Amino acid sequence: QVQLVESGGGLVQAGGSLRLSCAASGRTFDIYHIGWFRQAPGKGKEREFVSAIRWSGSSTTYAASVKDRFTISEDSAENTVYLQMNSLKPEDTALYYCAAKQVLSNGWDYWGQGTQVTVSS
Repeated sequence: QVQLVESGGGLVQAGGSLRLSCAASGRTFDIYHIGWFRQAPGKGKEREFVSAIRWSGSSTTYAASVKDRFTISEDSAENTVYLQMNSLKPEDTALYYCAAKQVLSNGWDYWGQGTQVTVSS
């Protein structure tokens, strides 16, 4: 099992920045990718992909809506993945989740509880 705990959310004005953290524990050696997703208010349970990073590697991907504003990074010594969010917009308001994908998995196998990000205009 892998446990994921997000932190770093909060209320920020448009144009501001936040850094989210995703701390992984348990069978971290099973992790292949860590990803960030978000669930915006009024959009039901749909979770939008934000960004992902290969665990213990440098390969990263971003959604078009956040590219050039968000940066994903990893501290392998701390088993933590960060999402640096700059130039935040009100439409970035959402509950942000991190997720882990195991090697050879077709989907995201583990999820954290989420951290709320609210961007005021």
